[in-house]
Amino acid sequence: MKTLYRNITPKILDALKVSPVVFLNGPRQSGKSTLVQELAAEIGTKSAPAVYITFDKPTQAAAAANAPEEFLSGHNTNMIIDEVQMVPGIFRALKIVVDELRLKNKAKANGRYLLTGSANILALPALSDPLVGRMSVMTLYPFCTAEATAGKGTGLDRMMNLDFSGISSRKINLNEAIKRATFPEISGKKNSERSIWFDGYITTILQRDVRMIAELEKMAVLPNLLRMLATRAGSLINDADISRDIGLNAVTGKQYRNILKMMFLSFDVSPWYRNIGKRLVKSPKGYLLDTLMLCHMLDLDFDNLAINKPVLFGHVLENYVATELTKLLSIGNTKAQLLHFRTGDGKEVDFVLEKADGSVLGIEVKRSESVGIADFKGLTALAELVKNDFIGGIVLYSGKEVVSFGKNLFAVPFHILWQ
Repeated sequence: MKTLYRNITPKILDALKVSPVVFLNGPRQSGKSTLVQELAAEIGTKSAPAVYITFDKPTQAAAAANAPEEFLSGHNTNMIIDEVQMVPGIFRALKIVVDELRLKNKAKANGRYLLTGSANILALPALSDPLVGRMSVMTLYPFCTAEATAGKGTGLDRMMNLDFSGISSRKINLNEAIKRATFPEISGKKNSERSIWFDGYITTILQRDVRMIAELEKMAVLPNLLRMLATRAGSLINDADISRDIGLNAVTGKQYRNILKMMFLSFDVSPWYRNIGKRLVKSPKGYLLDTLMLCHMLDLDFDNLAINKPVLFGHVLENYVATELTKLLSIGNTKAQLLHFRTGDGKEVDFVLEKADGSVLGIEVKRSESVGIADFKGLTALAELVKNDFIGGIVLYSGKEVVSFGKNLFAVPFHILWQ
C-alpha cells in the first residue's frame, strides 16, 4: 500500500539544512516513524544513508541510557532516533556531541540528528533546555483532510488572503472529510474498526506512555478526565469545575490535564485580547486532538450524528475545525496564532488567527446550509475592536457557494479546508 505524502516534508528538509537537531514530535501513530524512515536516504549521503534507530527497542534504549555520549559518537553518519523521549539522558548528551561537531565544522553539523517523540518535550524544560539554539521543533499531526485526500493543504493560506477563487469540494462531503482527518491507520475506516483501534490506543498511552514522563498518584482518573474534556469540547476551560467532577483538587486536576496535552490527546485554544478597554473573556477553550476520538470517548455514532443529534454535531464540527486549523498551521505558509474571541457581553468568534504583525482573521463555524447577517455579529465586534488590523471574517458553513456579506466578510463552504 502506497503511503500518502505528508505536507510537512519540505519544512523538515529545510530545517535540517540550518539546524544540527530537528525534533519531530506528535501523537503516537501519527506517521512519524514512517515519514522519517522514508527520509533516511535524503538526509544521509549516497554512500551512507542516515542510520535509523528506535528506542521502542529495549536493547537500543538500554545502550543509549547506559552511555549516551558514546552511543551518539559511535555513529559517523547522520542519525534518525525514534521515540527519543524514552531515554531522557540523551538530550544533554546531544548538546555535548553537537557542540563538538560545531567546533570541528559548523556547516557540516547541520542535519546531523532527526529525532521523533510522542511527548511534547517543550513542556519538559529539563529535556528541551539543553538543546536551545541547536534544535528546530516541528509537530506531525494525524492526517488533515487535505493530506488524506491528496490535496495540497493550502486552504488556510487562501483564507488568510481571502482568496476563494476556484475552490471545489473535490467530491468529498463533510462527513467523509471528518472521517478521513484522523490517524493514518484508521483514516476512512468503519466505525467498528475505529472503536477497537481507539480502545487500544488510549489504553497504551494512559497506562504505559504516561508513566515514562510522570509519576501520577491517581493514574486511574485519566480516562475519566479525557472523557470529561470530550464532553466539554469547544467550551471554556474551568480547571476547578473539571477537577471537582473527577474528584481531584484544582492544582492536581490542572497538572493531570497538562499531561493529556503533553501526550497530544487534548489541546487548548488561548483567548485573544488586547489592552483596549473592553472587557474580554480570558479563559482558554479546550478540544480533543482527534475528532473521531472525541466521538469514541462519548460513544457517539458519528455516521448518523448530524441527523440524530444536530446540536451535538455542531460541537463535534467545531472540534474538527479546531484540529484542521492546527494541522494546516503546521504545514502551510501561514505563521499565526490560533486563538478565540469572546466579550463579557457574549459576543464571540470561534477562532481568531493573529499574525506577528497584529493582523487578524476571524473564523466562525456554522453547521447549517444557510447563513444570515446575524451570524456575523461576533466577527463585526472583532472588526470594530481591531480596526485596520482586521483582515476579514469568514463563516464556514455547509452550503456550496462563497457569498459576500459586506467588506471582507464572507460565508465560505467547509471544503475550503481541504483544497
